[in-house]
Amino acid sequence: MLCALTVRKLKPGTFDEFKAGFGPPEEAAHQGWVRFHMLRGTSDENEVVTFGFFDGTVEQLEQSQHQHGYAERVQDISPLVEEVISNGVYEVILSNKLEGAAA
Repeated sequence: MLCALTVRKLKPGTFDEFKAGFGPPEEAAHQGWVRFHMLRGTSDENEVVTFGFFDGTVEQLEQSQHQHGYAERVQDISPLVEEVISNGVYEVILSNKLEGAAA
């Protein structure tokens, strides 16, 4: 399992536009993508973390991103982004659901 993760600092007042314009298309769920999350900082509302889990190889992830227009979506939201703080693909090594956890 892989996790594609990006941390961005948005320009002030652009979060709603960013949220509306960024995220995986519905058909991505049928090609290896398992989950997508968008987080907003509690101490800085302009800091946004996006990450998704992909069940496949790095090559398959890159192929899926290409097929679903990821580069174009990144280009479309680029005017809203002040800075990309971190961006990468990570291998999931450990994933625990704590016993008795509600979520």
